Amino acid sequence: MKIVFMGTPDFAVGALEALVKAGHEITAVVTQPDKAKGRSGQLQFPPVKEFAVSHNIPVFQPVRIKTPEAISELKKYPADIFVVAAFGQILSKEILEMPKYGCINIHASLLPKYRGASPIQHVILDGEAMTGVTIMQMDEGLDTGDMLYKKEIPIEDTDTFETLHDKLMVLGGQAVTEALPLLEQGALVPEKQNDEKSCYASLIRKEMGKIDFTKNTGVIDRLIRGMNPWPSAFTFYKGKQMKIWKACPITGNVDAAQPGTVISVDKDGFEVRTGNGALRILELQLEGKKRMCAHDFLLGVKVQAGDRLGED
Repeated sequence: MKIVFMGTPDFAVGALEALVKAGHEITAVVTQPDKAKGRSGQLQFPPVKEFAVSHNIPVFQPVRIKTPEAISELKKYPADIFVVAAFGQILSKEILEMPKYGCINIHASLLPKYRGASPIQHVILDGEAMTGVTIMQMDEGLDTGDMLYKKEIPIEDTDTFETLHDKLMVLGGQAVTEALPLLEQGALVPEKQNDEKSCYASLIRKEMGKIDFTKNTGVIDRLIRGMNPWPSAFTFYKGKQMKIWKACPITGNVDAAQPGTVISVDKDGFEVRTGNGALRILELQLEGKKRMCAHDFLLGVKVQAGDRLGED
């Protein structure tokens, strides 16, 4: 098929690469404008643009996709379908109806649950057992279009936002390359979403990573994993921010100290009291220091039982 592909971050690259390998003709890639990065302010290509340039695919970067000028430019690229994956802009009805097969979206959740911008983090935070990708026929709503095709995977107890993102990036490529031939053959039956079963995955904000040690151990563990690598789960230790990158829930009877209290320390880590148990800290980063395993951290910082975490 002739495809105009719309996407911006790493997640979208997996699908674009899969479509190229499957032999589809990508007539253009539409992505967000380059952004300045770091103190130098040097412009950086979005990941999708990097892939497109390396494969000699034309790139279009509109500031606003719905302007008459942008729509006029879009019409220059022949396409049977527009494939969208984490593009970052809302498409107008005119754009949605432009190609023969309309526009399909690769969404990183099992719709209708977790519509919105941050489904991967929220399925971890909420303790879901399964997730996946949904190929959806786009309409003018936010992730409300008819479902066409799904692939699912289990969420492991050790999955972080990063590991689950990478799994779903690959799965999205598999799903879209499997769905397109079926769509072309008329073999896909659109399924309307049940709005009563939907929930919204709101944007993740930095302040959401603050650890409340009065919460249950499982809730804190999921926060740490769901916020890794961005924006990270954090607490405070002796007035300095401490990011917690990896921890392990402790089961069984634990010291009856106040939540946030260090209850034991050994050479490889330390345990902190939670609302219903304890959490063993295995990897962390103190403000102004590099990320490191707890063993290396404890060689330079004397953490003792009775110390408190969480006090700013």
